[in-house]
Parts: sequence; structure tokens; C-alpha cells
Amino acid sequence: MTHQSDNWGWRARIGMFIVGNEAVPEAEWWAMMPPGVSVHAARVSAPAPWARWRDDRSGVDLAEDVVRGCRQFAAMRLNAVVIGHSSSSILGGAGWDDAVVAALQPLLAADTVATTNGLDSFAVFEALGVKRPFIVFPAWFNDQTVAAGVGYYTARGFAPAGHLRYDPGRKWRDVPFNQLYPEGMGFEQEIEPLYRQIRAACPSDADAVYIAGTGFRCVGVIDTLEADLARPVLTANQVSLWNTLRLAGVRAGASGYGRLLEP
Repeated sequence: MTHQSDNWGWRARIGMFIVGNEAVPEAEWWAMMPPGVSVHAARVSAPAPWARWRDDRSGVDLAEDVVRGCRQFAAMRLNAVVIGHSSSSILGGAGWDDAVVAALQPLLAADTVATTNGLDSFAVFEALGVKRPFIVFPAWFNDQTVAAGVGYYTARGFAPAGHLRYDPGRKWRDVPFNQLYPEGMGFEQEIEPLYRQIRAACPSDADAVYIAGTGFRCVGVIDTLEADLARPVLTANQVSLWNTLRLAGVRAGASGYGRLLEP
């Protein structure tokens, strides 16, 4: 009898909270996933951040979608769960990631480890010795979110060497930031223009490129950019996959998606 791969998570199963109307996160995770690991999504329609600080900042209250997802994940024998949303980490601000992990943990199975996209990026920066990343933001990040993103990484000791908001092209330039996804830009993302913009704008003193935004299609150009820029190229989905695999005790990787994931 011939056995075909069925993507069964016999080595590890990972749960991921993602934006309800995005297709990119699951697609990129499955592209990079090592054998024997599976990813399972819970979709969230709440605005960012997906947990709100209490008035006394003693903790955060999780969005209803996140609470519901935790209850579902708790029965799925998952090894790790990640809040796969760069915007929530950025807009939540200092301490938000740790507060969210503390709120998630009691709702999950006892042996499931929780993390966030922000914590994942910090873990990778520290592992690779990154100090001055060039940060690339999606087209749908408005000025406030871009500024918050720069401040978020600066506050953690990773002062960006520069930053870029991706230009999606003439067709989308007059569309308001908050209408880009509703009007379909998220499903018409092109990676070749992204490659060209990053290559042209990356400062010489940047020690890595970090592409923020889990809904930002980009992993297809990681290897090419690394070859041309001679420095690590990191992305939101890539760093969360790396860190959740590490938290799950899986040391496997994937070829073709940057030196971070090389087996």
C-alpha cells in the first residue's frame, strides 16, 4: 500500500489566530512547513489590538473571537498557539505581548505554549544578533501604525536603520488605507515589485530586513533578497513559524525560505 502525505501533525500541531478575511498566513505557513507539522487557524474579525488593556493596565481582556478560538484550540492537542497579527503587537504597545500570553495560557490546554508575532520577531532578532533592521510595512498600514511600528521595535532595543511602506502601484494609490483590503488588494499582491522596492531602499547599515504583517505576501522572495542583499531577510509568518516550532520542540526547518529556516 502506498501512503501519501496527509499533512498530519504527528510531530507537532500549531494553532494560529489570523485576520478573518486574509488568505496569506495559512498559504505561507503551509509552503514553509516541515514534514509532520500541521497548522490550524482560528479567524478573528475584531479590530487591532485583539486584546484591550484594562483601565488600570493590570492586564488585558481578549476579544471574543480570541476567547472562542482558545476554547476550540484547547481540545485539539496543540503544542503551541500564536497570535499571528503584527498590528496587534504593534498597537498594543509595551508589555502587551506578555499580557496577552498571560491571558491566553489559562484558556488553552496545560501543555500548549502561547506566543505572539511580536514576541516571535524579538526571539529571532536576538537569536541572529539583529540590532538595526530595515522594516518593511504593508501598504494598508496607515501613518499612525507605521509610526507605532517603528516605535515598537525601537523601544525593545531594535532601532530600525530605516523603514518602507510598500507601494502597491498606481491602481491602489488613491484608495484609503482602510479600504485596500475590502477593495481586493490583499488578493492581488505581487511579490516582484516588493522585491524591487526592498532591494532599492534597504540602507547599507541595516543588518537585516524584516517584513512585518502576516497578511503581507512575501515569503517567495526571501531567498532572492538574501542573495542580493547579503543579510538575513525575515518575515512575519516566517519568524512565527520558527519560534512556534522551537517552542514545540521541533528542530526541523525548510529550504528556500531564508537562512532562518534552513534545516
